[in-house]
Amino acid sequence: LTFLLGLCQYETNKLVRIQSVRLGSLKWSLNAFILLFICLMMLWNRKYQEFDLVVSSVTTKVKGVAQINLTGVGEVVWDEVDYSGPSQVKNSFFVTTNVIVTRNQKQGKCPEVPLKGRYCRTDQDCEKGACDQQSHGIQTGSCVKFDVLRKTCQVSAWCPIEMKSHPPRPALLAAAENFTVLIKNNIRFPAFNFIRRNILPEMNDTYLRSCQRGSDSLCPIFRLGDVVREAGEKFSEMAVEGGVIGILINWDCNLDRLMQHCKPKYSFRRLDEKESNKTLYPGLNFRYAKYNIVNGVEERTLYKAFGIRFDVMVFGQAGRFSFIQLIIYIGSTLSYYALTTILIDWLIGTSCYSAEVGQKYSEKKVESVQDKQKCILCVSYVDENNIRLVKKSQKKSLQDMKPTTIQPRKEDTGHLRAVPSLLQPGVGLDHNAQPPLDRKPAPNPKPCRPAWCKCDCCTPSSLPQEELCCRRSDGTCITSSPLFEQLVLCRSLLEAYLLYRDPLSSPAQRGRTTALRHCAYRQYISWRFGVPPNDTHPAIPSCCVWRIREEYPSPDGQYSDLILAPTPTDNTSKAH
Repeated sequence: LTFLLGLCQYETNKLVRIQSVRLGSLKWSLNAFILLFICLMMLWNRKYQEFDLVVSSVTTKVKGVAQINLTGVGEVVWDEVDYSGPSQVKNSFFVTTNVIVTRNQKQGKCPEVPLKGRYCRTDQDCEKGACDQQSHGIQTGSCVKFDVLRKTCQVSAWCPIEMKSHPPRPALLAAAENFTVLIKNNIRFPAFNFIRRNILPEMNDTYLRSCQRGSDSLCPIFRLGDVVREAGEKFSEMAVEGGVIGILINWDCNLDRLMQHCKPKYSFRRLDEKESNKTLYPGLNFRYAKYNIVNGVEERTLYKAFGIRFDVMVFGQAGRFSFIQLIIYIGSTLSYYALTTILIDWLIGTSCYSAEVGQKYSEKKVESVQDKQKCILCVSYVDENNIRLVKKSQKKSLQDMKPTTIQPRKEDTGHLRAVPSLLQPGVGLDHNAQPPLDRKPAPNPKPCRPAWCKCDCCTPSSLPQEELCCRRSDGTCITSSPLFEQLVLCRSLLEAYLLYRDPLSSPAQRGRTTALRHCAYRQYISWRFGVPPNDTHPAIPSCCVWRIREEYPSPDGQYSDLILAPTPTDNTSKAH
């Protein structure tokens, strides 16, 4: 049942309200700025929408004709069938820009092209049947002449073997710069069942024949030279060894009716390493051959094609208004308003604002709870006007402990009002009052002065936390003050205080020395500590404790250790 009752509770944070025009204006100004920032970010990033990623397909069509001069052949016209190599990856196309041609190759035996100084002198230097990744054929085991001065191993291969390894400069198909490509891109957003392509509905055949990228950014026909230039490269240099260019199509679609927009945005960049001399295999190239039969013998023409591969990459997302996403965004941004509290709290806590307001605000807002094992004692000396907070120690005298912090003493207004009346002429102790029946004389005379005592009235103690004097430096004891007699020891005042706390108490109960002694402890704490700091334990000096016990002794003459209790709201102390 207790557990169920514990669940049926509601807890809320404690608020502190400060009446200040400056702080109020600053708070609403910061909140307005945060609200404006949140709204702008919501509209800019469309956080009120749910999104879906694009699903895409791409097809391309290259057009253009170029005339080149091949060694041993002459002028040759190449169209899209000749320079468009096979697609090597999805959504890409290849355009040949340079070529090395080896004509009339036949199956036979011929000397191997020397690789990295691999020459031979005799047949013993050539291993029959050997080959490696760099070989053009299978060794026959014979060492034959490669030219007048060099000999290499003979191989069975397509002869003559391709001799050139570096492409010609300038590129043979530099005219490919003027070729054009039509890119057809179909996209779909499955979550919204939305379909579109980059050839928009208003684009007809007449438009496609005349559109140019320079004047129309939505034109789906691209000149290859313009693509390479917009990627930051020079076509004539890139055409020599080839490379890879990325054509990026970005679809950022807003499908809300009032702000509907869904059109492609094109951009270009180079994807491979452009510094040829820094790479082991620069550029892009591949080989292919054209075969024919001459006099019943199969021959082929070998082409080593260098060129540019264009990869078409499609990105994008579409968004549509979603009430759920709007609520999630609003909930995630509410934490931004905590910045206002953090900034104002910092401002109040620094010297930029009133120190008095900052201290009161801190006391009202922060409620400290001390660990019992880390007891904080509150010490007040008659020759100082401050309150010292000292950590309790089981080894060192409380009089010699260094304070962790020093705070100003807060006066108890009740005592301040009582002092003038007590100090009027004729007001004082009731000298004719009879001593209580249970009072006994002091058990023993006061022993010698302890080393930590400054007033010459303290009594030695075996507990370090009770070794405390009323003074910090040598001087008169506070117990000799007339006000101590009237505020702390006056029997009529203590009985009146007890009657105030318990209006229905009997005179016998109010006259017991135990009750009067405890009341005297509370009176001293209220007088010397005022309102002690929260979660602290007021420590009464030894001279005051024994003076109160002499005035209101225990019937059996026995006293237990002084138990100091924290006084966050009521200035009380438990003692025996």
